[in-house]
Amino acid sequence: MADQHESIDLTPPPVDSSAAAGFSWFPAPPPPMYSCTLTPELVHKAREELQEKPEWRLRDVQALRDMILKEQPNLTTRLDDAFLLRFLRARKFDYDRAMQLLLNYHAGRKAWPEVFQDLKPSTVKHVLDLGFLTVLPQPDPSGRYILCLRPGKWKPNDYPFVDNVRALYLTLEKLIQPEETQVNGIVILADYTGVGMSQASNPGPFLAKKVVSILQDGFPIRIKAVNIINEPRIFKGIFAIIKPFLKEKMAERYVLHGSDLRSLHKNVPCSVLPEEYGGSAGQLDLCSWSRVLLGCEEEFIVEFCQPDPLEGVVLPDSMLLEGEARGQDDDSFRGLRSQLYYCY
Repeated sequence: MADQHESIDLTPPPVDSSAAAGFSWFPAPPPPMYSCTLTPELVHKAREELQEKPEWRLRDVQALRDMILKEQPNLTTRLDDAFLLRFLRARKFDYDRAMQLLLNYHAGRKAWPEVFQDLKPSTVKHVLDLGFLTVLPQPDPSGRYILCLRPGKWKPNDYPFVDNVRALYLTLEKLIQPEETQVNGIVILADYTGVGMSQASNPGPFLAKKVVSILQDGFPIRIKAVNIINEPRIFKGIFAIIKPFLKEKMAERYVLHGSDLRSLHKNVPCSVLPEEYGGSAGQLDLCSWSRVLLGCEEEFIVEFCQPDPLEGVVLPDSMLLEGEARGQDDDSFRGLRSQLYYCY
């Protein structure tokens, strides 16, 4: 019987250079046959911050690959160098932690089928058109791309909240492809203009816990800062839902600016911000990132529209995203919803 790892081609499709030309501001992913694309400065940064040694890089990738083949022979996953490097870098080249992250990454798909079933850009075009999220074209001085979220643009009657999560996940998948993002990480800018009770109470703790779990423990990306602006009074209630699920290190990276753009500019320079946020980078462009994602339909079909990668894999009961009983979360939600009404 053929090995499960060879049963399906999960390597990324070749990049269409003609399509890529339309959104050349965003870096292309590494080539199928891995060759380091990091600048000397980023090689040094990866060595200092991630314990990545260029002379041992491919040896470390092979060590992780061998672990997967030995410990999880039924796991259908990409095993190419570029893909496995994402997990090693996200866990500072600790093999065991990188392996756990990879399992969490796949477990998230199994635990949340409504997000990952038929996940491709064309299915979230309505989210992109609404302006719920985008990525600013210019990275900050530290080389970090800025993911801009605008939850106030969404109303519960528009479409299910899970569609926002689908668009967010696709965006993260695209952001993590370039090696510079794997080393530098990303910054989140969340504009809460227009957020009211309907948006604040809709996801609830159960959904919030799943999103936070994926971002913290189930995806190979380094979130270096979360800047919150224009947060309403009820944000205290919103954050009360999220904070219990945040690790201390991540919670410390949340910065609340209110409507004080000068405070924001101390963390994100004006040169990369659009005019809407007191910047000098022109008006907020929602179309550029939408074109990036929609231009990558084929690669996401290969990545997500395939059989369950965990079919036949036995995971421990304590695996990520299984969580507590639903009833406990519902009880918590009732208490937190009261807080939201009080704040509002």
